[in-house]
Amino acid sequence: MAHAVPTRATSTGARTGAGTGASGASGHTPPDVFGARTHLLAKWAMPLAIGLVYGYWAASIRRHGGPITGWNLLFGFMTVLAFAILWYVVRAVADRLPREGHAVLWGAFAGSALGFLYSGSGVAMFTCVLVSLLLAAAVAAGLYYHYATHQDAEEARTARTRNPVRTGTT
Repeated sequence: MAHAVPTRATSTGARTGAGTGASGASGHTPPDVFGARTHLLAKWAMPLAIGLVYGYWAASIRRHGGPITGWNLLFGFMTVLAFAILWYVVRAVADRLPREGHAVLWGAFAGSALGFLYSGSGVAMFTCVLVSLLLAAAVAAGLYYHYATHQDAEEARTARTRNPVRTGTT
């Protein structure tokens, strides 16, 4: 069975072979299984699907095990609408922010979403606020770590392709 041989850089740092171009410094691009239309559909359908689960959850907490009423259904659908719209707005605004702001905004969204659900269950407000702040801090810290490590690696790859380091200079 034949395997492709990886290409090496020349003494000037330029890469040889067909692996150069849009594929980046590694010469490997992962395959895109789904088309652009599927990605666009998922981008808009995912917040709505998660919002439906969130709205059902909020409506079931609000009725406290009682019968399902029209007002309960209306509350659930309004919660879905508010959650989905806020998700779209947060996503649009967060894309324009630096990684710190991006992480804090998503953390605030997650913390306030949990706080809304948790406050409907009848717990003490201090407990609700504390749990919401803990989740918001955890989400913000996790996302900051994710964005910092991935963006730094991406910037390093971009810098290497723009300014290749010369090897073997005397």
